Amino acid sequence: MPSSSRRILVALVSGIALGIFLGDLVAPLHWVAEAYIKLLQMTVLPYVTVSIIGGLGRLRLGEARVLGTRTVAVLATLWGLAILFMFLIPLAFPSTQNASFFSTTLVEKPPPFDFIDLYIPSNPFRSLADNIVPAVVLFSVLLGIALITVERKHVVLDVLQVCGEALARVARMIIRLTPYGLFAIAATAAGTMTVDQFGRLQIYIVIYVLVTLLIALWVLPGLIAALTQIPMRTVFAASHNALLTAFAAGDLFIVLPGLIDACRTLVAERASADSEASRLPDVIVPASFNFPHTAKLVSLSFVLFAAWFSDAAIRWSDYPRLAVTAFLVSFGSLNISVPFLLDLFRIPADTFQLFLASAVINAHFGTLLAAMHTLAVGVLGACATAGLLHIRRRALVRYLAVTIALTAGLVVGARVVFAYAFESPYTKDQVLRQMHLLQQADDVVVHRSRPAQSPAVDGDVLETIRARGRLRVGYVSNALPFAFFNQRGDLVGYDIELAYQLASELRVDLEFVPVGREQLTDDLARGYCDIVMSGLPVTTDLAGGALLSNSYLDETLAFVVPDSARDQFATWEAIRSRPSITIAVPDVPYYVEKLRSLVPNATIRPVDDVTTVFESASTDVDGVALPAERGSAWTLIYPAYSVVVPEPGTLKVPLAYPIARRDHRFGEFVNAWIELKRKDGTLDALFRYWILGQDRGGRRPRWSIIRDVLHWVR
Repeated sequence: MPSSSRRILVALVSGIALGIFLGDLVAPLHWVAEAYIKLLQMTVLPYVTVSIIGGLGRLRLGEARVLGTRTVAVLATLWGLAILFMFLIPLAFPSTQNASFFSTTLVEKPPPFDFIDLYIPSNPFRSLADNIVPAVVLFSVLLGIALITVERKHVVLDVLQVCGEALARVARMIIRLTPYGLFAIAATAAGTMTVDQFGRLQIYIVIYVLVTLLIALWVLPGLIAALTQIPMRTVFAASHNALLTAFAAGDLFIVLPGLIDACRTLVAERASADSEASRLPDVIVPASFNFPHTAKLVSLSFVLFAAWFSDAAIRWSDYPRLAVTAFLVSFGSLNISVPFLLDLFRIPADTFQLFLASAVINAHFGTLLAAMHTLAVGVLGACATAGLLHIRRRALVRYLAVTIALTAGLVVGARVVFAYAFESPYTKDQVLRQMHLLQQADDVVVHRSRPAQSPAVDGDVLETIRARGRLRVGYVSNALPFAFFNQRGDLVGYDIELAYQLASELRVDLEFVPVGREQLTDDLARGYCDIVMSGLPVTTDLAGGALLSNSYLDETLAFVVPDSARDQFATWEAIRSRPSITIAVPDVPYYVEKLRSLVPNATIRPVDDVTTVFESASTDVDGVALPAERGSAWTLIYPAYSVVVPEPGTLKVPLAYPIARRDHRFGEFVNAWIELKRKDGTLDALFRYWILGQDRGGRRPRWSIIRDVLHWVR
């Protein structure tokens, strides 16, 4: 094993060992990992630009015509196969029950896809600065083609060569840091990744290895045999040394001479003794080296894995856009292509570190596939140019039948094995049920049923609260994630937390009393409670019967639907086009009427408690209309459902606290208090904790040797 490979392997093993030993304490190395990733990406796009322009510009017109006709047809065929396998890989991922807290990506829609801006650079220098890979690639290809017929092109080509060598030297300097960067990445991943996450990463590594082996050992050599009548054993006999060297070293460039020699040998098998065809690989292989290979396109399947891993849906309708964009960005380095695609399809960017971690293994198998791709391009391109391809229908049909059978067996078999080997119980519902209040207080009384009628409050409510020494807060039960009972039986939630803070700043004790939506305004008017804090939306009906505080949060209208029905609710047009649809909605008249106006063809079914819909899994209800913020909390408990915000546009629903109509002084106090909580960051902090599920300080640190075996830290 070369010394560099040995150092990388030692760094990988050491990083994993440190992560397992320290667990979450290794988190500061995240900054080192991020810095290394940025260094990797720093020179890639300039190098791609220089390489493409220079590589194409050096070709003679005759060579360019060869590359631009039949050889490009061969390349296009191989690219099509690669993209097909890229889309087949997700079929091997097992079905899992997964859900997540609310994410702002649900409502912050990406800007509309502009094909022209993405692929056609009006200002190539801005495209370089903004890291728009497809536009840079297209500009570079066009400029390289234009240079072919320029008389004094050597002046520019010499400059490009010097720039390329300088950029390559910088890249080599950065590559020397690979063991250190990989050590930080491996340590961070091993120290912070949960067992479930590691199991999922194994799934991608295994399926990637199996697919690359299938393509490298059967699909591409079988295609050569089917189209040229060169037996597969001859293909491997001529190329096995180059293939094994490429696999062991993980470097395609160093085996190019061996691959060219193998191509000459194989083409000579097919050509006559005096034919010039065997010399064509000398032109085709180096020229095609500047173009994407099959392994690079297959590697972009990581984007689909990252979407599955993070429960970020990529719809079938997005696949054509993904295919075109993946092809164009594949002209650049994977270290810049993958982050670009993750950002384009709104997939968490931190999954890129998983890609780098998996690349330690996948890179060797990918290089093996890249070498076989180069061999296939050289042989098929030379034979196509020389007219030596001979399509035998029977052989081609047999090849296609075997390929389909092997691919189907691999995908189905892997899916079955993964479903059995990596089966784990769903636990995210427990995350929500185990959440607790960040602020605790003594002398808090929580009534689960309505207490005896309290005396009516006739005077100033604020003075009555202070004289009583207790703030009486009404709550609506099961109002996730604003007010609900956790696993311990404690009343918790976003608004419950704020109620604790309101009582604390009034310097009084706290009492919670249950209220019903239908009698809420009467309870406030009689003094049964002083304020209701349970994520109540502002409606005209509520505003007519109570004094409402200023809005403290805006929710987004959405639908909670079975996972399989996501696409059916993706747009308002799709919802309205359904001939029959039944939508459950909380029994709030304003909601009911609003939904009827938005979806006039739907049957609207008001329900007192949406739990009954989820638990019954009723087939006669197609979805539940709920705000995305609280709908996400329900999907944690019922992971077979997903939240969908229909496009185009979003409908916002403000939340406020109802107060008795007569009590303007208390209302002004609450408004001022809300504004203070907004300014001091309290509302944002509670939003992150209760709505986004972040900053859960009570979460138990991940298992580690230093904490759970040696007990050196707590």
